[in-house]
Amino acid sequence: MDSEILYAVEDGVGTVTFNRPQARNALTYAMYEGLAAICRDPAAHGDPRVIVVTGAGEKAFASGTDIAQFRAFSGAADALAYEERIEAVLDSIERCPVPTIAAVSGAVTGGGAFLALACDLRIASTTARFGFPIARTLGNCLSMANYARLYALLGPALVKDIVFTARLVEAQEGHRVGLYSELLPDHAALMRRAAELARTIAGHAPLTMRATKEAMRRLTAAAAKDVASDDLVTLCNTSEDFREGMEAFLAKRRPVWRGR
Repeated sequence: MDSEILYAVEDGVGTVTFNRPQARNALTYAMYEGLAAICRDPAAHGDPRVIVVTGAGEKAFASGTDIAQFRAFSGAADALAYEERIEAVLDSIERCPVPTIAAVSGAVTGGGAFLALACDLRIASTTARFGFPIARTLGNCLSMANYARLYALLGPALVKDIVFTARLVEAQEGHRVGLYSELLPDHAALMRRAAELARTIAGHAPLTMRATKEAMRRLTAAAAKDVASDDLVTLCNTSEDFREGMEAFLAKRRPVWRGR
């Protein structure tokens, strides 16, 4: 396993740790694929009964896809291929035959937020800050499948609020609106509770877990079925604004939006 993603199994509990704390656990393709490989075939990865996903350090669960990777985009095909690639990772988490728990401290944004959403349960420390600040950073949009995930959990009004304002949802609000099932006072307490919760779930009937996971996945997927979205992704992710947002982000300056 790449050093940027750590994995260990103990007493039936697998723990995946995004290990780029110096970069706020920004996600590389290798990190995405490492998590997906474990979720697609947990039996071949120590055969855990439950998987906990977390980030190294206390500053971030995962702060999204490493922006430098977007520089390779040259047209609509690249933008759509990226969304397809990430969706395959999220789908692997949702189809994982064992329950998954996201243990969240610090920033949980962009692609990192969707990894957390794809997990079955989310618990957080009081430092958790959740959102998609793309309206003030990159100027891109979410895929229809990801809009559907947010819609199913938070409802349309809150989704628009979060995306339009580009704000991050603080931990207390996240707990209140159902984003997190539990809120812990600090990172150490979070990880203790994640281990305790994982052991509890690992001791329960695995087929009940698997059937419930799949039922929820099918219901959520139905919301996005047959809803076109390639035109929206192409509109944003191949725009001059997206290129400007990416370069501004990497240069640590404010982007100049032109709406084209």
